[in-house]
Amino acid sequence: MNLLFFSGMMLIPVAAAVAMFFLRERWLLNRVFTAALAATLLCTLALAACPDRLVLDWDFPGLGVSLRFGFDGMGRFFGLLFGVIFLLSGIFSLEYMDHDHAPGRYNAFYLLTLWAMLGLSTAQSLAAYYMCYELMTMLSLPLVLHEATDGAMKAGMKYLGYSLFGASLALFGFFVLGGYSTPETDVTNFTAGGAFSGVTPSPVLLLAAFCLLLGFGGKAGLMPLHYWLPTAHPVAPAPASAVLSATITKAGVLGIIRVIYYVLGPEVLRGTWVQYALLTLALCTVFTGSMLAYKEKLMKRRFAWSTVSQVSYVLFGVFLLTPVALEAALLQVVFHAVCKTALFLTAGAIIHHTGCTYVHQLTGIGRRMPVVMTCYTLSSLSLIGIPPFAGFVSKWGLATGGMGVVPVFGVLGAAVLLVSAILTAGYLLPLTIKGFFYSGEDDTPLHPTWRMLVPLAVLSGALLLLGLFPHGLVQAVHSLPVLG
Repeated sequence: MNLLFFSGMMLIPVAAAVAMFFLRERWLLNRVFTAALAATLLCTLALAACPDRLVLDWDFPGLGVSLRFGFDGMGRFFGLLFGVIFLLSGIFSLEYMDHDHAPGRYNAFYLLTLWAMLGLSTAQSLAAYYMCYELMTMLSLPLVLHEATDGAMKAGMKYLGYSLFGASLALFGFFVLGGYSTPETDVTNFTAGGAFSGVTPSPVLLLAAFCLLLGFGGKAGLMPLHYWLPTAHPVAPAPASAVLSATITKAGVLGIIRVIYYVLGPEVLRGTWVQYALLTLALCTVFTGSMLAYKEKLMKRRFAWSTVSQVSYVLFGVFLLTPVALEAALLQVVFHAVCKTALFLTAGAIIHHTGCTYVHQLTGIGRRMPVVMTCYTLSSLSLIGIPPFAGFVSKWGLATGGMGVVPVFGVLGAAVLLVSAILTAGYLLPLTIKGFFYSGEDDTPLHPTWRMLVPLAVLSGALLLLGLFPHGLVQAVHSLPVLG
């Protein structure tokens, strides 16, 4: 039965993507698109609920490569998150792309990107993960290029360049780690706890680990490979920006978690220069991203710089190499994905109905679009980390996760996160204040349809509910093999 669900999860997006190139009626295009996203999520849910673990293995002895796919606890966690975010952003796009010049092409590559993301969540070896990682880059590139403007072309090339450079670093590390494999044991297969437990790391092994983690970190917006984010987000359609920020950055996070906790083992890196260098980069990225978001005037680029900062909250927690910090980092993965999807969809609703792209143009927008801006405000409060919203739960764990274990970085991390939270309030809340408490030149009400309002309401409502009742999600995270 689980093989049937796995086949449905992986084949439905591809089949629907092919159909997108042949369907001409927009209503039929939209229905097939939505049905494919919903069916894929249902198959993912069904597969996640199956008690038996599915493992599909393809060995290539001549190359020394093993492609393994299955669904473990970590894969379920990320796969379900990817499916939910793609479905809600896809529903939103039905109205946003209503007058687009090439909706079929957009829908096709949107579905194919989801397919690659689900491949990442089911990858059970480093080779399989790397293959899906490269597929994700190539299949998501058309989403950045979709508007076909000069700016989109430049942004797409920058996205591709940064992605390929990061992937090359990761490939170098993969080759070095592969050299430790034996005919009996492939150390690049994912195993909870890692295959290098108890091994004294050599300088070459540490260098390979650093290259792997920095390479995957580039997709997560880690400095110095972060600059594709503020370039690609403003030119992509808003629903594409949402999935770029909410899920594609998490592909880098998942790759880092797999390398540390399923290939190497955290004790291999604990106390080494690799850990300290990556913690330093993460904190620098948190502060720099927040500061540049605070100074940015273009709305979507402001949210993109925010993503650079907020995803590095996750990386900071992962690099602390403690169970408490990792648990908080995984909670931040969920809460950031939900927050940032809501914020980019809010931007999309505003741009679609007003054409405004700069922050100073949004005076009085709350009076014109009260539901949209209420959802924006709830998401902003969560991203800042104000109780009782979900963001507070993860950020409290991140601020305390390194205390007593990594003393210097624990204290420094808490200070940087506090400064970042203040800056986050400084670049998000003025939109709410100007939107609701000031009058603009035009106070004519605007009326987005349910296709925009329902995803926004679900996302912002989830942030409040998860903040008030986090126990279920916390227990689910704690039950993962590397934590439980």
